[in-house]
Amino acid sequence: MAHDCSIPVLAEGVYEFDARGVAKRFRHAAIFGALSALEPGETMRFCNDHNPLPLLAQIAQHFGTGVKVAYVSQEPGEIIIDFHVAT
Repeated sequence: MAHDCSIPVLAEGVYEFDARGVAKRFRHAAIFGALSALEPGETMRFCNDHNPLPLLAQIAQHFGTGVKVAYVSQEPGEIIIDFHVAT
């Protein structure tokens, strides 16, 4: 069963961010703002309609090892990635 980003994640410290509902011109700024708001040990579960390789490179450049990236799902039209802030 595919993950549905419209269903809240109930795990403590995991916050959803569905980029599909954010205007493209604001997406990267919104994502960086959301990542910057996370506390150590928290995770942002990110949903998108495509694999955001340029964004991942920007995140790696900006946050370095402070943010770990883990793919949860790579279904066509629904990419889900956990961004975990290191403790």
